[in-house]
Amino acid sequence: MGLFDRISRVVRANLNDIVNKAEDPEKILEQSMTDMQEDLVQLRQAVAAAIATQKRTQTQYNQAESQSNQWQQRAQLALQKGDEALAREALVRKKSHAETAATLKASLEQQSTQVESLRRNLIGLESKISEAKTKKDMLKARISAAKAQEQLNNTIGSLNTGSSMAAFDRMEEKVLQIEARAGASAELAAGGSNLEEQFRLLESGGGVDDELAQMKAQLAGSSVSQPQLPASGKTAANNSSESIPVIDAELEELRSQLNKM
Repeated sequence: MGLFDRISRVVRANLNDIVNKAEDPEKILEQSMTDMQEDLVQLRQAVAAAIATQKRTQTQYNQAESQSNQWQQRAQLALQKGDEALAREALVRKKSHAETAATLKASLEQQSTQVESLRRNLIGLESKISEAKTKKDMLKARISAAKAQEQLNNTIGSLNTGSSMAAFDRMEEKVLQIEARAGASAELAAGGSNLEEQFRLLESGGGVDDELAQMKAQLAGSSVSQPQLPASGKTAANNSSESIPVIDAELEELRSQLNKM
């Protein structure tokens, strides 16, 4: 392989790579539609020109055919009048116009075939352009969806999901620890309040017992230090014996009240 061949191949490869990277599918689609529209315009112009040529040829053919028929009639008229030379000249003119008409007829048939072919090509191109427009819109929608998916994939790929999930796990563990501490504090607070309540009940119960003991002491002291009245026989004895059941009854009532508390 020659040096120039290798250089040419390298240059073409680099150019192809540059072109491939520079190609934007949406722009290429739009440019392709523009090119097809331009082709359609040119084809329509070609069809219009072919039809105009066909009509002009048809007019020339009709004129040549008419003149040929006219000189034919003139030749017959000259022959009827006995002027054979004039009839001969008329036939020469008739032959010339007949040959021109034959040539124009052949050209007209070729032009008709050409116009029909151009019309079929025009209809086919219009159909392809209409289909290309529909396909272009669909391809552009697919390009947009593919670009959005690619951007989403790049965004997801750039995220450090491992560290993020680890952070979430750590925060969940901290929340559990905070909840556990809160529950323990609630239990301790509940236990302390119960203990305070128990001591409060004991203290209140001790006050009643002290009051009862004090009352007993007062009663005992009053019975000891009570001055003895002069004996008046059975009356004093009866009063002393009657007061004891009353005190006992009051004492029993106080005990009953304490038991109910």
